[in-house]
Amino acid sequence: MKLLKSMRLAKGTSVAMGLAVFALGGAPALADNHQGEAAAPAAETEVVTIGGAEMLPTRNIVENASNSADHTTLVAAVVQAELAETLSGPGPFTVFAPTNEAFGLLPAGTVDALMQDAARAQLAQILTYHVVPGALDAETLTSRIEAAGGELTLTTVEGSPLVATMDNGAVALRDEIGGISYVTQADAAQLNGIIHVINGILVPEPEAAAD
Repeated sequence: MKLLKSMRLAKGTSVAMGLAVFALGGAPALADNHQGEAAAPAAETEVVTIGGAEMLPTRNIVENASNSADHTTLVAAVVQAELAETLSGPGPFTVFAPTNEAFGLLPAGTVDALMQDAARAQLAQILTYHVVPGALDAETLTSRIEAAGGELTLTTVEGSPLVATMDNGAVALRDEIGGISYVTQADAAQLNGIIHVINGILVPEPEAAAD
């Protein structure tokens, strides 16, 4: 997991990761995992525009994300990780979707390295860390944060915890290595879940592995 370790070092030192993709190739499998979360958003939900494209609630996560000019890197990563079919399935899923700009905050060469076949498992680990089972809209997230005393722990599809808090009215996400990312656009209803746009990359703790 050298790439994840390098991201951890960079995020913990002078490289700004921003204020924070989805799913899996050789780790836990994405499934129809509701785990008691909120039901999928209703089709009558107001249509949100992301990256110049309407996020139609009659289309699935992959179909909508593929139309966003701000998420071309994310979609390419999902395809490379062989997750497009799964994320087109029934779900529901809540996806914290980093923008192209968020990927650009990673250390130089990181995205290219993750897009190599040899790094598919690492890419999948990172992407699944951006997905939570169930459809959690902003109202549900904020109410659960309040009910949890201001700090809500979410279990991601990757299996690791992600902590959600409120910061000046915005949902903030703290990853396993201490990086903070923010929801910059919320509640894009999908046929199989919901998308919240974030401004950074969420990084899980790298698994123990020999260098």
